[in-house]
Amino acid sequence: MAYPVLTLQAMRDWEERTWAQGVLEADVIAQVGRRIAERIMEMTAPGDSILLLAGKGHNGDDVCAAIPWLSRRSVQLIRFHHVSKQTATFDAALADAPDLVVEGLFGIGLNRALEGDWADVVHKINASRATVVSIDIPSGLHADSGQPLGCAVRADQTWTVGAPKAGMVVQGASVYVGRMSVLADVGLTDLGDVGMGGVDLYWGDEGDFVDWPPKRPLVSHKGSHGCVQVLAGSRGYHGAAVLAARGATRARPGLVELMTHVSSIDAVALQLQNVMVHAFDRHLLVSPKTTAVVMGPGLASNDIHVDVKIQVAEIWRDASVPVVADASALDWLPVSEESHSTTRVITPHPGEAARMLGISSQEVQADRLAALRSLSVKYGHCWVVLKGHHTMIGRSSGPVYINPSGNPNLAQGGAGDILAGFLGGLLAQHELMDDPEKILRYGVWAHGHAADQCQALLDSWDVNQLPDWL
Repeated sequence: MAYPVLTLQAMRDWEERTWAQGVLEADVIAQVGRRIAERIMEMTAPGDSILLLAGKGHNGDDVCAAIPWLSRRSVQLIRFHHVSKQTATFDAALADAPDLVVEGLFGIGLNRALEGDWADVVHKINASRATVVSIDIPSGLHADSGQPLGCAVRADQTWTVGAPKAGMVVQGASVYVGRMSVLADVGLTDLGDVGMGGVDLYWGDEGDFVDWPPKRPLVSHKGSHGCVQVLAGSRGYHGAAVLAARGATRARPGLVELMTHVSSIDAVALQLQNVMVHAFDRHLLVSPKTTAVVMGPGLASNDIHVDVKIQVAEIWRDASVPVVADASALDWLPVSEESHSTTRVITPHPGEAARMLGISSQEVQADRLAALRSLSVKYGHCWVVLKGHHTMIGRSSGPVYINPSGNPNLAQGGAGDILAGFLGGLLAQHELMDDPEKILRYGVWAHGHAADQCQALLDSWDVNQLPDWL
């Protein structure tokens, strides 16, 4: 399930409701400790050294509660009661170069700047070469603003309890949070009608896509699963067309048809095997068999005639099938707040979003949720996939989801072309198109998950034993 992003007050309300129903804090702490231990065991090997850093509060209790479940690891715990008297012990522990540091020094209730000895502890954690995991929230980070209180731990990962906190997903917080995941099923009651503090934002979860997309009927044929038409590619930008078409085929629609500019058709067609490739010059034609359209990747050369730009706008306005607009097509869309009768999707990165809204990319990044809402309204209450770290999926009203998958290796030319094609290939399929929200969430998650799998494979290789061709 997706997890609501909670303000500090909403999280406190959830906890108080849990205690009011008879759940003991000690029981929740014990379950959190076990979840922490499970994660530690997954990411370490027998014999690895684990340094546990626990403060006086419940975050420290959570860390301590993991110890009984840690086996075949060298575990050292420092429970900070008098930090000034424990500096030498802490320094020695870091000097031993632990394989993993797990810190629970301060929790979400911290409301003062870290100074003196505490600031020194944080700076030394950040200067260490160990992998650092923060429990619930990086110590020193404000739970609502996402700003460091004087200083904050820069974690590689944060395992947050119950649900993400609002400050952990704001622009700039990621340098402290690292990769975030949720420790769920720790004994808190159902969130129920506890308010989210006005934050209509959800953290996505891969569990939402178990057994999805659904299995296809045994008796089916290519016509059963739709046809996506990709309008992409021009002189000097033929690679975008190839990538978008390949992305579409990975979604497994029945057919993929690519229309590319006449100047790039030879370079494109030679690279594709199971895609029908056609050329256009000044006129675009949406095939009657088309069940979704992707338009924009690589339509960037000076060869693109103004008539093509006008036709892109007409397809967006009039097509009776789902349409995904990406890259150059984003600049040619008609502005209208009138809702479309069929699914419309735009996939801008922050720079494109800024251009579409007439603001700076810094303003987009400062409030990505507001930017997404504004884009959706401006272009007919369409669906928006606002790309970047923590890609957001949503529209002018209703929930907005933050995608949890992906890594910095997606920050390269072509990744967005693949995503646009993949989303179009999913939207083209008759059996899926009734739930565009789930399609878009799944498509973005699967795209990022593929990058994570590639990174995991690279990390598993012994660089001294790589084949010569690498």
